[in-house]
Amino acid sequence: MTGIANIPVRQLRGVGPRLEEKLADFGVRQVEDLLFHLPLRYQDRTRVTPIAAVRDGDDVVIEGEIRAADVVFGRRRSLMARIQDGSGTLTLRFFHFSAAQKNGLGPGTRLRCFGQVRRGSSGMEMYHPEYRQLQEGESPVEETLTPIYPTTAGIGQAQWRNLCAQAVGYLQRSPPRDLLPPQRGFDFDLATALHYLHAPPPDAPQAALREGTHPAQLRLALEELVAHNLSLLHLRDLQQREPAPALAVREREQRAFLDSLPFTPTAAQRRVMAEIAADLAQPCPMLRLVQGDVGSGKTLVAAVAALQAIANDSQVAIMAPTELLAEQHWTNFNGWFQPLGITLEWLSGRIRGRKREAALARIVSGEAALVIGTHALFQQDVAFARLGLVIVDEQHRFGVHQRLALTEKNAPGLGRPHQLVMTATPIPRTLSMVAYADLDCSIIDELPPGRKPVSTALVDSSRRGEVVARVAAACEQGRQAYWVCTLIEESDALQAQAAEATAAELRLALPQLDIGLIHGRQKPAEKAAVMQAFKAGELALLVATTVIEVGVAVPNASHMIIENPERLGLAQLHQLRGRVGRGAEASHCVLLYQTPLSANGRERLGALRESSDGFYIAEKDLALRGPGEVLGTRQTGLMEFRIAELPAHEHLLPEVQALAAKLRRHHPALIEPLIQRWTGANRQFGQV
Repeated sequence: MTGIANIPVRQLRGVGPRLEEKLADFGVRQVEDLLFHLPLRYQDRTRVTPIAAVRDGDDVVIEGEIRAADVVFGRRRSLMARIQDGSGTLTLRFFHFSAAQKNGLGPGTRLRCFGQVRRGSSGMEMYHPEYRQLQEGESPVEETLTPIYPTTAGIGQAQWRNLCAQAVGYLQRSPPRDLLPPQRGFDFDLATALHYLHAPPPDAPQAALREGTHPAQLRLALEELVAHNLSLLHLRDLQQREPAPALAVREREQRAFLDSLPFTPTAAQRRVMAEIAADLAQPCPMLRLVQGDVGSGKTLVAAVAALQAIANDSQVAIMAPTELLAEQHWTNFNGWFQPLGITLEWLSGRIRGRKREAALARIVSGEAALVIGTHALFQQDVAFARLGLVIVDEQHRFGVHQRLALTEKNAPGLGRPHQLVMTATPIPRTLSMVAYADLDCSIIDELPPGRKPVSTALVDSSRRGEVVARVAAACEQGRQAYWVCTLIEESDALQAQAAEATAAELRLALPQLDIGLIHGRQKPAEKAAVMQAFKAGELALLVATTVIEVGVAVPNASHMIIENPERLGLAQLHQLRGRVGRGAEASHCVLLYQTPLSANGRERLGALRESSDGFYIAEKDLALRGPGEVLGTRQTGLMEFRIAELPAHEHLLPEVQALAAKLRRHHPALIEPLIQRWTGANRQFGQV
């Protein structure tokens, strides 16, 4: 490519070696990169507001004359300056100031200030406003909306505005290459859209800009989503170019296994089993995502896939995000596979020393046909003899790179193992089209017969005593119950403290009940013992943190109490609710919320009360919280878009897929520059 894409930022005014280095750390190396460094939001500095007209919370420009300024000593030392404009008076307050600044705010000085107005002890105030002294014949206010850019330590907004304004100056003489085929229905070409978003006119529709629905934003969001889609498809192509072991369908073994079970698989389970079996039989790697609501039977589907691989003399690795879920898989698979003479191995971060060395030896020799574990599976010293299938549970808890790391564990010359990715968090179709474009998708959309819906009630925490009495009555009738404690802090220690305090309180209130406690700070053996006692019916009530969110099935548990549900996402609440309703008895979930409940919190909890459909709940969660929260990807780096937003831009997805297909078919040379433009040094989305 030529032109602006190859002009280094050091050619811009004000960019020395130190700033160039800081910009490079931010992914900005060429002038074109600045054009795609898009504002987060805008401030309107195009009009001066009379002081008498300002309201609490407004971001405004005011002009006036300083009448008095002085240092005051209250709880904090501050510089206060009173400014008047003929309509009213406002206080400028500075907690950090210099002597020169104080001297520059003398009576009679005329200022233009910008900032947020707050109601304070002296009336309307601005804290640390941006300001400059007005000279005689001062130029008018800003001619465009003022952009606020994403930034990092060491680069201020003034620098970003200066640099981006210089980059915009190149647009006329050296516009960036338009890499998309022409599209119908877009009023903006690439260069016009970029210019508009860096410098919107004063009459720009600010509501549309805030919501991401302006046509200029839609044009760029379309291009970014196409780049993302192509990046994942490229990732898929790279993997599928490699050979994989062709694992033939073993109908006899599969039929014998299913016939040995005390239940019959649903039609949806059988359909997904057939899709997976066909994929495994191919000599290229399977890349398949299996979605299913809580209790839909994904584990059985995974077991049948594992059996097919093992029957073809291949090893299988199952990776889960928590030890509790991995232990649940161990229990299930051990019960199913041990009678078949299949050797299982367990691997977690807590297994050390000689025990770990022995486990690694059994894995690398091929003695262990099925290996179950946590993140420990993709550590450097873990090697397999003939890995044929990787099963990743609760995919959204892992980054894409972690999933891929496990598929690179095979012995040389044996090809890339097949991948089966599972999630019990139903993903809206919109989101799966974007986040998992590199995977084929199967949905288990049928629950086993006999599953009864769980009735859900919202109860104010002031009625906690009533809830305790209800739980006691249920337990005394032979039922079991969960009591889940949540904290907003993501701290195992604080979560554990909260659970311990609740357990102690409930033991005092209900001395007639055997009450257990489980949290993330306990040792695996301790957690397993408590869980086993609960399953066996030795404990009537289990106080727990959200560690029980996935993988625990106790048919006799019919009551689920969740404290502070407003602190959790809908998908997580739905998962927790799915721990009950697995037996013949009617089951209940109580959401014990704290008042006051925000409008957003009320809407979210109301959606959970109204529906038990995981996909409906996932759609609602997406609309209310955004994709990064729904997928749990704030930590993994997935879905970090510059301008695209879901669900605001979901209507673009059909065109995104059509354009991606057109580029792959007719314009393959444009794919690499397009991905590079939007991902920069971060070559593949989902990498951290």
